[in-house]
Amino acid sequence: MADIKKRHVVSYEKMGLHPDLAEAFALKYPKGFSDYLTDLVKYPKPDGTTFYAVTVETLDAIYLVKINVKTDDMEDVARWLEGEEDAENEAVAGGSADASDSAGETLPDDNISQYTTPGDDE
Repeated sequence: MADIKKRHVVSYEKMGLHPDLAEAFALKYPKGFSDYLTDLVKYPKPDGTTFYAVTVETLDAIYLVKINVKTDDMEDVARWLEGEEDAENEAVAGGSADASDSAGETLPDDNISQYTTPGDDE
């Protein structure tokens, strides 16, 4: 009968506690983060939430290495599509870029041609 490997779930951040796993991960994904994006698999948890992981195998175990992935929140996407996010950013920043400052002065024009004199083109 074949040996049955143990199975473990380990977070990417705690992978360093398992030197054999860290070495196998480095061999499988030598370029780091960008290498495993296509291998990410979404797994359901009993509480209804999900996590993403890649599979890494060592001589004596098979690991699911949990990778923290920020997915788009549908409410954020809807706000962005409707342009509400820009309005919120302006409110936080204190207004739009066209507004004058609190002293009533306008910002200088970024057209530098007004500061040249005839004959400066030499």
